[in-house]
Amino acid sequence: MPRIHFGNAVESAVTWLQTHLNWLFDAISTVLTGMYDGVNAVFSAPDALLMGGILAVVAWWLRGLVPAVLTFAGLALVDSFGLWDEAMSTLSLVLVASLITLLMAVPLGIWAARSSAVSGALRPVLDVMQTMPAFVYLIPGVMFFSIGPIPGLFATVIFSMPPGVRMTELGIRQVDGELVEAARAFGTTPRDTLTRVQLPLALPTIMAGVNQVIMLALSMVVIAGMAGAGGLGEAVYAAVTQVDIGSGVESGLAVVILAIYLDRMTGALNERVSPLGRRSLAKAAATARASASAAVLRYRPGTAVAAVGVVVLALVAGGMNLMSDDGKQSLAAGANVGQGQRVKLGYFPWDEAVATTYLWQNLLEDRGYKPDVKQLDPGPLYTALAQGQMDVQFDSWLPTTHKQYMDRYGDQLTDLGSWYGPTSLELSVPSYVKGIDSLADLKGKGAQFGGKIIGIESSAGMMGTLNDKVLKEYGLDGEYKVVSSSTPLMLAELDRAIKKKEPIVTTLWSPHWAYAAHDLKKLKDPKGAWGKGEQLHSVGKKDFAKEFPKIAGWLKDFKMSERDLAGLEKEIQNGGKGKEKESARRWLDAHPEMADKLAPVRS
Repeated sequence: MPRIHFGNAVESAVTWLQTHLNWLFDAISTVLTGMYDGVNAVFSAPDALLMGGILAVVAWWLRGLVPAVLTFAGLALVDSFGLWDEAMSTLSLVLVASLITLLMAVPLGIWAARSSAVSGALRPVLDVMQTMPAFVYLIPGVMFFSIGPIPGLFATVIFSMPPGVRMTELGIRQVDGELVEAARAFGTTPRDTLTRVQLPLALPTIMAGVNQVIMLALSMVVIAGMAGAGGLGEAVYAAVTQVDIGSGVESGLAVVILAIYLDRMTGALNERVSPLGRRSLAKAAATARASASAAVLRYRPGTAVAAVGVVVLALVAGGMNLMSDDGKQSLAAGANVGQGQRVKLGYFPWDEAVATTYLWQNLLEDRGYKPDVKQLDPGPLYTALAQGQMDVQFDSWLPTTHKQYMDRYGDQLTDLGSWYGPTSLELSVPSYVKGIDSLADLKGKGAQFGGKIIGIESSAGMMGTLNDKVLKEYGLDGEYKVVSSSTPLMLAELDRAIKKKEPIVTTLWSPHWAYAAHDLKKLKDPKGAWGKGEQLHSVGKKDFAKEFPKIAGWLKDFKMSERDLAGLEKEIQNGGKGKEKESARRWLDAHPEMADKLAPVRS
C-alpha cells in the first residue's frame, strides 16, 4: 500500500489558512480574549473568601444549606493551596468555552432534530470531533492563535460540542409526537411549537447535555495548560513535567473541587428551569415541612434573597479593592529603568533554562520591569516567540539541538548572543555498568537495557539528532527504542535505576547537575555523530531589541561560568519544587556583585 501523505495536505491547508485568513483569526482572537479577560476579571477581582462566599450563596440558592457550606469549605481549601488565581482562571476558561459551545451546539441539535438529512450529516462529524485525541486540536489552535487561553478555548469547544448537539437532538426527538401533533392541530406555528412545547419538555435532556459540555470542558484544562492557557491546567502540567507529587495532588484536588461544584450546580439548575424540575422541588419542599430540622437544612432562599446576598458581597469586595494598597515595589533611585514595562519570559523545564529564567526574573524586577514567566515545551515556545506572544527565552542550544526551530523561524527571531559554552550532548550510563564506554559498545547489548534509551521531551532537538543521526551512525536503530518523556521524568527514572543498581542508558548533556549527584559515564562518540559542542543563546522575538533596548544590551553582554551556573542550579535544586524564584533570589543575594555585572544601571 503506497504511503498516503494526508498529514502534508492538512499542513498545507493550515498554512494556506494562516496566509489568507490571518485577519479573521486575529479578529476571533480579539473577541475571545476580551470575553475570557472580562470573565476572569470578575472572578479574580474579589478577595478569595468573598468570592467563595458568592459562589456559596449560589450553591445555597440552587442546592441548600449543606452544599453551600461544603462549597465554601472546598473553595477555602483551594485558597489555602495558593491556587486561587489559577482556579478562577480555569473557571473562567470553562465558562467561556461552555457558553460558546452551547451557542453553537443547541441550534445545531435543534436543526438535526428537525431534519434527518442534517442529523445524518452531523453524526460522523461529531464522531470525529469527540474521538480525535484532544491534543491534536492544540496544534492548529497554536498555529492560528499562538499560545495562551485562546488555543485552549479552541480545542475545548471542538472537543466538548458533540454531547451538546446530541443531547439537544435526543431531547427534542423524545418529546411525545402526539403532543406536537396536538399543538399543530390547534394552529400553533412551528416556531411556537418548538419554543412552547418541544424545548420545555426536552429541557431535562438538554440540561444533561449542558452538564456534559461543562464536564468535558473542565477535563480539557490540563491539555489547555500545555498551550500556555494558565490556570490549574498549567499547574498540573508543571507538576507532571517536574515530577512534583505534592503540587500535582494539590492542583488535581483543586480541579476535582471545581468539577464537583459545576456538576452539582448545573444539575440543580435543571430543577430550577424545567417544568418537571420545579414540580420535583415543590414535592421536596412539601415533604420537608413535616420536619423542622429538615426544613432548615433544605431551605433554599428565593431568587431575590440570593441576588441581594450576591450583590452585598460583591459591594464589600469592591470596597475592599478600593481601600487596598496597590502593592507597588519601591526601587532604589536610578534602578527603575523598566518603568513597569511588562516582559514575557518563556522556558522549558531544563535545569539551566529554569535557573537562568528565574535569575533574570529577579534581576528584571529589581530594575523596575514586570516579568511574566511561563513554562512551555520547546516547540510551542519557539512558535510563541516567532508570533510575538513571548518576548525572550535563555536556553537555545545552537547550532545543533535547536537547529530545526531556527531554520523554521530564524527570520522571525532575534539571536541575542551566547552566554555559555561549549556544551556537549551525550548518552550516559551509571559507572557500575561495565563494558559500555562508548556509543559503539551499545550495539548488541540492547537486551541488557530492555531495548530502551530513556529520553526527554520529544520536541527537543537533541531527540531528533539522536533518532535521525546517532542511532543510525552506530547501527542502533531497530535494536533500541528512544522513549520520550520529560527531563524530570528521565532524571527520576535514572535515580530509580541507580538505587536498584539496574542498567540504564539516558540522554544527558553538559553542564548538568546529575553528574555531581551520581557516578555516571559519558559514552564516547568516536564518530562525532553528536556534532561539536554547542553554545547556549538567549533568543528573543523579532523586534525584541527595539522594544526592550536596555534588556537587549544586558543580554548581549550576559555570561555565566560553569561554576556560577552549577551553583545557581544547585541552589534551585535544594530549594525544592515551586520555590525556584525564591531560590534564585537567595543565590543572587549571596552574590551581590552579579546584579551589577549582569544588569548594570548607568546614569
